[in-house]
Formats: sequence, C-alpha cells, structure tokens
Amino acid sequence: MRASLVNASNGDVQRAIEEVARESYGRLVAVLAARTRDVAGAEDALADALVSALLTWPRDGVPRSPQGWLLTAARNRLLDRIRHQQVHDLSAPSLALMMRELEETPDPDTLPDERLKLLFVCAHPAIDPDMHTPLMLQTVLGLDAVAIGRALVVAPKTIGQRLVRAKNKIRKARISFEIPSAKQIPERLEAVLNAIYAAYGNSWEDAAGADHRIAELGQEAIWLARVLRDHIPDNSEVRGLLALMLHCEARRPARRSADGRYVPLSEQDPHSWQMPLIHEAERELAAAARMQSLGRFQIEAAIQSAHAERAFGGSTNWVAVAAFYDQLLRLAPSIGAAVARAAAHAELHGPQAGLGLLDHLEPETSSYQPYWAVRAHLLQQLGSAELAAEAYDRAIQLSEDAAVRHFLLERRGC
Repeated sequence: MRASLVNASNGDVQRAIEEVARESYGRLVAVLAARTRDVAGAEDALADALVSALLTWPRDGVPRSPQGWLLTAARNRLLDRIRHQQVHDLSAPSLALMMRELEETPDPDTLPDERLKLLFVCAHPAIDPDMHTPLMLQTVLGLDAVAIGRALVVAPKTIGQRLVRAKNKIRKARISFEIPSAKQIPERLEAVLNAIYAAYGNSWEDAAGADHRIAELGQEAIWLARVLRDHIPDNSEVRGLLALMLHCEARRPARRSADGRYVPLSEQDPHSWQMPLIHEAERELAAAARMQSLGRFQIEAAIQSAHAERAFGGSTNWVAVAAFYDQLLRLAPSIGAAVARAAAHAELHGPQAGLGLLDHLEPETSSYQPYWAVRAHLLQQLGSAELAAEAYDRAIQLSEDAAVRHFLLERRGC
C-alpha cells in the first residue's frame, strides 16, 4: 500500500497508530477470529501487527489505509503460524481450511463488520456465564483487563486469567462464528445485552471524556444495539436497551458545564439535551411497549423517558419515576435501583421517606458512593448538619471523578 504521510513526525505516526487501534480493534479481531475460530490468536496477531507498525511507519510513512495495513500484517502472521503448525501436524485438515479462509479475507477497504457474530460467540453456552460480559468487553470493544476489572469489581489479574481460559474454550470447542438461529438466540441474548450496556456504562463514567477510547465506547455500544435491533426487530428488550442508552446519550453534553463542573440531572438545562436522540429513544420505547413483553431495560428506559418530560413540560413526572423504580426493583433487584428508588420517593413524599428506604439498605452499601451521596443530600434537607457532613465525607472519599468530588464538597459546605 502506498504511504501517504512519509514525512510525518513520530508524534503523528504514534497518533495514527493509536487512532486506528482505537477505532478498528474489535472489527479486526472479529474478522480474523471468524476465519480461525481463535480469538486469542487473532488478538496476538493484531498485537504483533501494531508493534510492526510502530517500527515501520515512522520510516516508511503512514499507509493510505492503516486499517488495511494492520489487517494484512496480522493475517500474514496468522498464516505463518498455521504453516508452522502444518509442518508438525500434516494430518490436520482444519489448518488448511483456516489458511484458505484467511487468504480469502475481504478487501480491507470494504471490510465487513463481524462484531455482532463475535458478541454471540462470547455468549455461547459452552463458556462460563460469568465470563460472557468480560469476554465481550475485551474482544469486541477492546477494553483491557484493568478497565474490565474496575467495571466488574474484580482484580485485573483474576479477570486476565479467566479471559485466557475462556478464549481457549472458544478455540478448543471450535465454536462457529455466526449469528445463532432464532431458537438459539434467547439463551445468549441476555448476556449480549448486558455486555453492550456494561460497555456503555464505562463510557458514561468517563463524563469528562479524558480517555478517548472509553468515551467512544458509548457510540460503539449504541451502534451494536442498533445492529442487534435491525437483526432482531421483534425483541422488546433489545429496543428497550437502545432506548435507554439513547436517552442517556442525549444528556451527555449537559453533564458538565463549560468550565468542566459536574451538573446533576436535576440541574441540567433541558435545552442542552439532544432532542433527535430523545425522539429516537421514544420511538424505540413505544415499539417495545407494543410487544407487551416487559423487561428490565424497558423499565429503565421508561424511567429516563419520565425524566425527559422536563424537556417538554418543564417538570419531572416523579409519580411515574417512583412507580417504575418500584417495578424495576421487583423485576431486577440491584443496589443501584434501590438507591435510585429511595431518591425518587424522597422527591415524591419527602426526605424522611427516602431515608427510611435507605436505612433498609445500609448493611450492603458501605462502599457504594451513590448511597452516601443521596443520604447526605436527604439528611441536609432535614437539617441534620452533622450526620449530613459525615455522609458527604464518605461519598467524597468514594468518588473517583474529581468534578463529582468538587460538587459534593460544595454541597457539604467546605
């Protein structure tokens, strides 16, 4: 391929490599793994290709198609490995088949997106269910073990070891890289939806956009949900998940002020919300409701829809929000839903009602930051200054986001 930036500086080359790795990692792994049935091998080959790019691009220039260059380099490494295996195992016809499939890898400029297939592979029943989400987060969306461990509250070393075992399982079981049949989809769909939402959650936590890779996960998660919706249009939870993420994404620009300060939902200016995304979310939620098959993601989307009413009528429908959280807690109980329910009932019935609900959760919440932030706010409303300050201190200690810490310090009165 003809190089286009022969005179580029090392910094330009480094940025080009980081950009193509960030934007194309999952797509390249999926294309290679779909032809070898070996996720770990595809990742290793792509890693080798990236190292080669670091060595050769500063000298030869950035290729016209960086993605195509990496695909070709990674494919050649895989072919070399297969040829080496054939020398030692001439009776393995599967190796010859893999070589043919790799040699038929499509034109890099018209590269198909195989990530949806890879998502379903990662959710195969033969793989430990606890590894479905972390496997998807790494192979499809490119998160490393540290980020996955942080998202799932598991030590990175432990996650790394489990990921290796899961990838070996895919290779040894020769799991087919294909979207499952209509009968097989239900047993894998929940894991796929959870992984997509976990990826979006990672991007949501990086509200300041400090990490470009994490920030882009939100867009990738929404894209995957749209592809899934197009493939399974009659599944209400797929549409519910898409609606939920679209409602959240619509408010992303309002989560920080111009000077970088954290802005809670109750104080956001609805005029800064992205209305096209809200309208799209409402269409998806309406389509899900017509299917009359209620699920967790639809309820969470309905909660966000109730908050979005402020963009039209100027106020939040707290009766609906509280009712939806009551329903969510019955259907899919979680500490996050329980704390949010307490906050909603406090808006509807007063701070004492919210504190009463929080008191039932206290043994489970020693390290859950939103619990302490909500508790501090409600105690402050009741005039319990000393108890509120203690709760604020705990919430501040547990906050990883500097802007959130600053917001809580201001609320505490420091």
